[in-house]
Order: sequence, then C-alpha cells, then structure tokens
Amino acid sequence: MSRPAVVKALWGAAVLVLVAGCSSGGTEDRPGTAPPTSPPVTVSASAGPSGSASAPTGGRVAVAGTLTEGLRSPWGLAELPGGDLLVSSRDERTITRVDGRTGAKTPLGEVPGVVPGGEGGLMGLAVRDGWVYAYLTAESDNRIVRMRYGGGDGDRLGAPQPVLTGIPKGLVHNGGRIAFGPDRMLYAGTGETGRTGLAQDRESLGGKVLRMTPEGRPAPGNPFAGSVVYSYGHRNVQGIAWDDEGRLWAAEFGQNTWDELNLVEPGKNYGWPEAEGRAGESRFVDPVAQWPTSEASPSGIAYARGAIWMAGLRGQRLWRVPLSGAERSGDPEAFLSEEYGRLRTVLAGGGGRLWLVTSETDGRGTPGPGDDRILRLEVS
Repeated sequence: MSRPAVVKALWGAAVLVLVAGCSSGGTEDRPGTAPPTSPPVTVSASAGPSGSASAPTGGRVAVAGTLTEGLRSPWGLAELPGGDLLVSSRDERTITRVDGRTGAKTPLGEVPGVVPGGEGGLMGLAVRDGWVYAYLTAESDNRIVRMRYGGGDGDRLGAPQPVLTGIPKGLVHNGGRIAFGPDRMLYAGTGETGRTGLAQDRESLGGKVLRMTPEGRPAPGNPFAGSVVYSYGHRNVQGIAWDDEGRLWAAEFGQNTWDELNLVEPGKNYGWPEAEGRAGESRFVDPVAQWPTSEASPSGIAYARGAIWMAGLRGQRLWRVPLSGAERSGDPEAFLSEEYGRLRTVLAGGGGRLWLVTSETDGRGTPGPGDDRILRLEVS
C-alpha cells in the first residue's frame, strides 16, 4: 500500500521549509546544498506506481505486504531463530518482538540507561547465541550492550551488560548499526559526532568501522594491535552487510555533496574529512558508488540476489547496487521512490525476502496512517 498523495504533498512542503530554515550538514538528512555540476557515478531510476520494477540487469523487487504498522521511531531490526523479528524504538527506548508471519507485536520492555536526544537513542540490534545486542546512547557515550533473551513466549530481556563503552556521542552522527559477520565477530558502524577530526584519529572510536569479539575485545587479526578499530576516515556509518563471498560493505552519510557505498577492508582510510566521495588519491579508498545527498542519506543496507540494497532517508527510496565480485556490475537503480516516505532499515531474510522499515515518526518525517511500518519485499 502506498502512502496517500496528501502525505506526499505535505512531505514536499516540509522539505522546502527545511531547505529554507536549516544550515547544510547539520543533520543526517542534510537539507543542504545542490549537488555539484560534475555527474554522479550513479544513474537514478524510479519504480513504477505499483511499487515494483524491473531492473535492466535482471533484478526485480515487489512489496508483498505490510508485516506490521504503528511503530514509533523504529531503528534497529534483527531476526530471531525461527523467523520472528526484534525492532528497537530509538526515542522510546523499547524493543518489540514482531511475529514474522502474523505481524503481532509483543513488547519486551524498555532498555535501561538509554538517553535519547538528536540522532541518539536505542539504535542497532543483533542476535547471537541467546543474547540480544544493542547499540545505544547513554549519559556519557555511545555503547554496545547485550541482554539475555530466551526467545520463547513470555520471555523478557535480561539486564544489559556492557560489551564496548566509550564510543563518542553527539546530537548528530552517532552511527549505530551493529551486525555479526560471517567470521562470528561483532561489527559496528560509528560516526564522528560532528567533530570531524575524530574520523582520522585512530585512537578514537568515532568515525570508524569497529570489529570485536562477542565480549567486546579486539578481534583476532584486527589491523591495529590491541584495538577494535577495523577501518577509519568515516563520517557516519549506518549500514553494514556482507556479500556471498564474505566481503564487508558499508553505507555512509556524506555532508553536502556525496553519500557513499564502500567496500570496507581492514586498516584502510576512507578519507573523511579530507575527502567526500571519490578523491582519486592513493591515501584514501574511493567509494564503489556515490549519490548526491538529496537522493540517498543512506541508512541500513542488506545483500540479496547479487546486489546491495540500501534504504534512503532523505532520498525516500530503496537503492539496488548490482555487484560482480568486489565491483559494481551496473548502475544503481532506485525503487519505491517516495511511496513509503523515509526508509531506515533493510534486512535480508531467506529465499530472496527483504524486510524494510520506514522512518516517518522520528521527528523528521511526515507520518501518515499506519506509520511506521515493516514491509515485506520479494526480490527475484
């Protein structure tokens, strides 16, 4: 089901107000400046009014239905063994279990110690071996905690135990995505909190991709001895996913010019704040794909059917980036353009299914009836 036309019109008006009234680069949605005159690396393509589209390279995505709705400021999403989902509310500090077949919601309670504010709060989720991991904003920092959870009917979350503390916090650029990789290590995307120098400071956890054991210790084989830092020079990483060959991909908010999709390799420097988008300098790793900031503001990403799928907040669309090995095999293509508003999180399920979380109730969208929701997508 598409968002009503009146909601789309109100969104357009809201964007005009933001552009007129806010300075560029101040928030994750950056109502900022016009893109530069040099052409972007990508080619935009919008889906048709049915909510599905065929891609020239053979990909197709269709909205199979709405799993659940009426969520408030949803952010993180994780799948439990058996197919049910956990979703976090950034601002309400709660985690809810969603039945993967019926969409029925079961509140699991509020996570203690979360201090929402700006772009901070209760964010990314991950599940492993009877633990629920959460990336959250606390009183003094961003941190990762874990809570025992049996997963059965009537089970509740245990008390949070710190895994990694001391990640810089701010009103903006808090990162927040966590996921377990194919190596069973825990990865996290962080932001530089608006203090750009943190991204190049390898002693800081801000503006990084982090890699650690499930207990929060530096993972074996990390590039910097005794450190959880895996890569650096990032502005605000909110999407991480692995392809079929175990390569790590990350989506990153730019400032006023380019948003990025990066292939992340250990110890590499991704350029911020000295570079935004492709720099062509040997010191930095250039993105595999980039977008004008008005078309993306990328949040969650997932890998399915030979492509990275990227949820766009300001862009209000789902991007497909076809891959061949470590390279793009074609231009990115856009689907669901402005049909469901801001898109926060995308998660791969089995059999070519994607779960897609909207983000209209976080204070920056224009909520319509049913917002926010989790959509069921089928990819072929």
